[in-house]
Formats: sequence, C-alpha cells, structure tokens
Amino acid sequence: MYYKLKPQYRLRGWEKLPYALVDTAHDNRVTFLSKPQFDALSLCSGKINCDLPVIPDSIRHLLPQLEKNGVIEKCGADSLIDPKQEYRKYPSRYIKTAHWSVTGRCNYRCRHCYMSAPEAKYGELTHETVMDLIDQLESCGVMNVSLTGGECLVRRDFLDIVDALLERDIHITQIYSNGALVNEKLLLSLAERGIRPEFNMSYDAPGWHDWLRGIDGAQAAVERAFRLCLEHGFPTGAEMCIHDKNKHLLRDTVNRLVELGCRSLKTNPVGDVGEWKKNSYGQTVSIEELFELYLDYIPHFYEDGMPLAIQLGGLFSASPGKPDRFDIPLAKGRCDPQKTCVCGHARMVMYISADGRALPCMSLSGMDIQEQFPLITETGLPDCLTDSFYMEFIDRRASDYLALHPECRSCEYAPYCLGGCRASALEHNGGTDLMGRDEACCKMFREGYAARVLTLMRRIRPEANCLLAEDPFWQRK
Repeated sequence: MYYKLKPQYRLRGWEKLPYALVDTAHDNRVTFLSKPQFDALSLCSGKINCDLPVIPDSIRHLLPQLEKNGVIEKCGADSLIDPKQEYRKYPSRYIKTAHWSVTGRCNYRCRHCYMSAPEAKYGELTHETVMDLIDQLESCGVMNVSLTGGECLVRRDFLDIVDALLERDIHITQIYSNGALVNEKLLLSLAERGIRPEFNMSYDAPGWHDWLRGIDGAQAAVERAFRLCLEHGFPTGAEMCIHDKNKHLLRDTVNRLVELGCRSLKTNPVGDVGEWKKNSYGQTVSIEELFELYLDYIPHFYEDGMPLAIQLGGLFSASPGKPDRFDIPLAKGRCDPQKTCVCGHARMVMYISADGRALPCMSLSGMDIQEQFPLITETGLPDCLTDSFYMEFIDRRASDYLALHPECRSCEYAPYCLGGCRASALEHNGGTDLMGRDEACCKMFREGYAARVLTLMRRIRPEANCLLAEDPFWQRK
C-alpha cells in the first residue's frame, strides 16, 4: 500500500520543534507532531510501500487514522508528492507571524503616533533590502505576515512586496491602514492574486476621528474604505484609541462599525508616548476610568446582540461566533511560571520595525529601549531567531519575572497575572525596565476589576463561561 500527503500539506521543522505539519489551505496552520506521527507521515511520499515488514507496526497503525483525518491518501507507486511537500528543517526557532512595518512614512499626522510617522522618524528600507528580508523570512520558516506602517500603502512598491511574499508561499493575514489609499484598483489587484487579507483600519469614534488623525476628511475616507472592502468581499477589523474626548462614544463606535460591515474591534487607551507626549496633549484616561468604561459597556454589547468580535484591552473579549464564551485576555489559567513565556504573544509574533529592528511588539518602537534589540539588516534573521537579545527576551519565562518581584510572587493572583504585559509595564516605568511591573494588570486583579467582570457576566449572561470562571479560586470571588 502506498500513501502520499494530500497536496495542501508540508512537513517542516524548526530548532527545538523539529516535527511539524503545515496546512497551506488554512493560512499555513502549523501542527506540531510527535516523533511517531512524523515518522508515519514521512512514509507518505508515494515512494514507499507501507506494507513492508521493516516498517514497525506502531508506525504503520497510525496511517489509517491519518487517512481518515484527511491528511494522507492512497496512491499508486509512481504518484509522488510535490518537492515543496518534502521535509524541510529551518535553521532558527519557530515564529508564527511577522508583524512588519514596511515603512515609517505616513500620509496622516496622528496626534498619538508613538513611532513619529508624521516626521518619518524611522524612514523605510530600500526595495532591495526589503526583498532580501523577505528571502530571510522564507529561509527561517516565517509563514505568515501582516503588513503595517506608518501607512504601508504609501510605498510605491507595495504590490511588489505582496508578490514577493506570495511567491515564497508566505500568507498575508492582514493589512493595517488608515484607509485613505484603499481603493477599488488596490482591492481588485489583490483579488486577482487570489488573496483577500483582512484590512484592519483605525476608527476613533464618530466626530473625533479627524481630530485624532490630524487630517480633515479622515473619517469619511475610512468609512468609504470599509464600504469598498465590504463590496469586494474583503474582511475588515478596526482599532479604536480611547482618550478623554471620545471615551463616551464606545457604543456609538461599535454600532457605526457594524453598519460599515466591520467584523471586529480592539480598543486601547492612547499612550502618553511619541507624538502625544511630545505635544503634551495630556487627555489620556486613567486605568480606573478605562476599566469602568469597559464595565459599563459590556451589558450594551449583549443588549445590541454581540454585533461584532470585541476586545476591550486586556479586560474583556467576546465574539458572536462563540456566544457562550468570553475571556479576560490578560488572565492566564493558573500556568506553570517555569513553562510560560513572560509574553506569550511576543513568543509567537515578531514585530519588524520600519528600520528593520526585531522587537517583541510594535509599542516598543516608540521607546528608547528598542535600541537594545538587534537590527535584522545587520545580524540577519537566522541569528536573530537563534542567538540574540531578541530571542533571549521573548523566550524568557514568567518565573524570571517573579524572581525579580517578591511582592508579586507572594500575591494570590500571581498564577493568573504572571507579570502582565511588558509594553504596558514599560509605559508605566518610563520605558526603561523590560521586567518591570504592569500597573494596569496589577490593578485589574488586586482592585477587583477581573472579579467584577465575572460577577457582571453571571448576572447578564449566566450561560457564558470563561477560563477563570471555571476555576474554583475565582468562583469564590
């Protein structure tokens, strides 16, 4: 009997994670395998008779289940898999996605820009350097990319970048934009290439969007972009930056976005960094104000029929696709600190800055501490993802944080907090200490906001559940 992998699957591996199956039909989804599973799939090339007695029964017995799961299929002796499906091991650690600022330039003058894009502080890499970086992404097995800026669409070679990524089978998950340059020609060009990535566009409340973006007509432009995407079958998401002037318009913003066909919204407060700090706008909301705002809105979210997927910072998230689930994003589920990375998101998603620096997340691009992290253009991505300060930091464990903070280690919420968000901690300690305490996360737990979410949900949505709500510790809260 001969088997081969179905055409959508490829065998891959990385340092410390040598056995994986990639599903190219589902956004390059990666499933890590046991050694027996890998050995069984390695037989499925169309070259090997799986009935040979030298093949251990423990391996051969896995094949029927793999066939039932739709991973492999029976074939003739001469029906071989495509060379791209054969096993390839990358010379680096695994990174799921690169969130890449392909330019530091922008056509807007956002009052809160932490990377000073209005002045193009970080410029942009040359076309040749960008193409080389794309080669490096492919050589390290980074299979998914989201494109941002500045404003990524201001690059004249934007579609060349798209083509180079697609030629290397790198999936483009999202395009982040202010919407001004989203037009029918662009959408048709992407559709002709067989892709419809999500356009994630900023929307900062009806009546206040132009003010925050620093451009008259910005709201009209982004609303037009949302409509165009809906018309052409492109999914859309939005991000809202909350400040003192628009905080009362969260519900109005959600409902307006739903009218525009948007399917998700993520909210965060304006940070007192970058352009906001330089110009002393000063109209930020306190942590307590923000949490109270979110708690006030949650009942409206359900009254309005869960109109889109929403993430209210680290305090609450829910989606109409799973109406009986909700989450408190900053809360971990009583994890083992020695096995949990201090930032799980950064361990899977790399941010590449406009000047080619490898950072744990985009927020660090507005802080001087970013200079501790390597420039990919100097070190090369393989070294960046094996032996560098970047890799050392994103692989750091929560136990390292707790060792530095005895007051956190003794806290009853430590198994659920594990230090919180590193970018938030940096913002509150002046951008100097990567392992500082996240005051927002601390307040969320110690001042009872997480417990209030659970109490609120028991009242307004008793059928809904979340990881914390299932924990006996939180059932007593």
